[in-house]
Amino acid sequence: MTRPVDEKDLLRKIIRAFPSAGKNAPGMPLDDDAAVFSPRVGYQTILTCDWMLEGSHFLRHKHPADAVGWKCLMRATSDIAAMGGVPRYFLLSLAIPQSLSGRWLPEFFRGLQRATIALNCKLAGGDTTRRNDILISVTVIGEIANGLAIRRSGAKPGDQLFVTGTLGEAELGLKMLRHQRGFARPKNPPLRKHLYPEPRLAVGQWLARNRLASAMMDLSDGLSSDLPRLCEASGVGTKIVTEQLPVSSLVVGQEALSLALHGGDDYELLFAVRPKKANKIPREYNGISLTHVGEITPGKKIQLEKRSKVSSLTAGGWDPFRK
Repeated sequence: MTRPVDEKDLLRKIIRAFPSAGKNAPGMPLDDDAAVFSPRVGYQTILTCDWMLEGSHFLRHKHPADAVGWKCLMRATSDIAAMGGVPRYFLLSLAIPQSLSGRWLPEFFRGLQRATIALNCKLAGGDTTRRNDILISVTVIGEIANGLAIRRSGAKPGDQLFVTGTLGEAELGLKMLRHQRGFARPKNPPLRKHLYPEPRLAVGQWLARNRLASAMMDLSDGLSSDLPRLCEASGVGTKIVTEQLPVSSLVVGQEALSLALHGGDDYELLFAVRPKKANKIPREYNGISLTHVGEITPGKKIQLEKRSKVSSLTAGGWDPFRK
């Protein structure tokens, strides 16, 4: 039987799981209530935060604890990638039930530790508390050279739209997971993409460094839900060509299209490029495919072209407030 832990015990577990955090964090060890951060000269700081909630983003009896640890940092870091930045430090706020302080917690830390190593992003602090369900909040601090940050608001009519990777795979992985018994293991690309996503940091940094993207964001809620946000920020419309969408090869027809348009959790990048620079976008970068999927248009219509027929694209991706 696991011995009950108090908050001091939990903090000790965190410090043991991340022994280098106090030495490499912005300026204070983890036993202080805050950290000191000094941005580098010539760089701007990027701040972002994200929730990882039991029942909404993962299921305790389906998602391995190490996958939850990995994903909570990776999904938050995707917003850094969407600006072309580099993640440096993160804050972890964790609420868990007493019963999970035994086996679940070390496995969660193991996945989170793997993510910090993969991203070279170090723990700088956070907060802990007790709750019946699991609530995780991650704040990531990143940086980018002055003047290089890519925002959602820079697209203009005539810009060409591109996406990285394959769309709909993570949603397909979630469907597979729901039909499995017990904990899922990443036996195929969709399941792995759902459990262990990887933000497109290298692509985002390359686009920023070479000033190729006029606007960019990550696809966390699905193309049909995220694309209107980029268009609204830029005051433009768009037309997407369905035949050009990079869909999963494991499904066909309408299912493949629906997953590509509305499936969430992909953490791919959606970016616009000025017409004169579009020929500088290769078919892949660093092993990640870059696919031309449409064009920015005047006005504010979000349109879908399928077999030369044009219709309005309705947002059907993830929305926590939609019934």
